[in-house]
Amino acid sequence: MSAPEIVPQIVLSWSDWLSLFGHYLMLSLMSVGGAISTTSEMHRYLVEQHHWLSQAQFNNAIALAQAAPGPNVLFVALMGWQVGMNAGSTGAAFLGVAVTMLGILLPSTVLTWLAAQWGHRNRDLRAVRAFKQGMAPVVIALLLSTSWILGSASQRFATDWPLWLLSVTSALLIWRTKLHLLSLLAGGALLGWLQLV
Repeated sequence: MSAPEIVPQIVLSWSDWLSLFGHYLMLSLMSVGGAISTTSEMHRYLVEQHHWLSQAQFNNAIALAQAAPGPNVLFVALMGWQVGMNAGSTGAAFLGVAVTMLGILLPSTVLTWLAAQWGHRNRDLRAVRAFKQGMAPVVIALLLSTSWILGSASQRFATDWPLWLLSVTSALLIWRTKLHLLSLLAGGALLGWLQLV
């Protein structure tokens, strides 16, 4: 039988909340591979330096967000929630979610929006066209490599042929028809629910 988890009881001042917000603003600019790429720095800051989260709370936030459907950045919201709950109230938990999520999303979103606006205004420049044409094969290769990794995860090629067939059929339908992607997702979900793939 394992020992019960020790949940830190903390008191946060407004300067602590501001520091947390500033730290997540900085992490947003470093999170080139997504927010998950900065988890080691989040761990250092939240668990080791300030002791605002326990090791178990940190691990659980990541595990739950990775297991749940939707964007994996939800682990940031869960960490903010736990910091607020450790501070003693549901109101602080909502503040924690707002501080961490705004911090991690604001800089990268603004930079992406500004870059997209600049690219759209300068779409006729040779360098912008070359960049877009050069990135297209990279994006396609990344999508194909992700498909390969996900499709071969079980290492049972003989029994996984329905998944491969579904992938190829979906790709052909996307390429040759104007079916909405949500209808294809719904069809795949239905096939999975019926345990056909």
